[in-house]
Amino acid sequence: MFGNHSLGSSEFGQRAAAGAYMSTHVTSGTMSANPHQLICMLFEGAIEAIGRAQASLQTKDIEGKNQAVSKALRIIEEGLRASLDRRIGGEIAQNLDSLYDYMARRLLAASLRNDAAGIAEVGTLLITIRTAWEQIGGTTPATIPTLTRAH
Repeated sequence: MFGNHSLGSSEFGQRAAAGAYMSTHVTSGTMSANPHQLICMLFEGAIEAIGRAQASLQTKDIEGKNQAVSKALRIIEEGLRASLDRRIGGEIAQNLDSLYDYMARRLLAASLRNDAAGIAEVGTLLITIRTAWEQIGGTTPATIPTLTRAH
């Protein structure tokens, strides 16, 4: 499904995840991170962007909201979704692909309508998937910076 895990392996997916993460201006540790860590980093980046979008919406900073939503959309589409290996990941990868597609469409529609509930829904979905992803790899948010720091 992602990276080098037993659910699937894709060198292209691993490079896509690293590239998407780096293109969102958060590059610390991406080159030394393993595929699992890269996906965790993508989730963190998307969740942070959703948080900024919510804060910007509350303060009526539409430009800030748009920038944050754009960043979250790029991470979902060009990072999380692009890193899926549908051939090896099978049904799980297909289900995640559908969920990422839904999140992207929901986030875009919510942004266009300044719908705080829709933006929050996508944030909740990302947190839920991130939590599951961390559990399969034994990674917790507190350990991510330590694991991704170049030595």
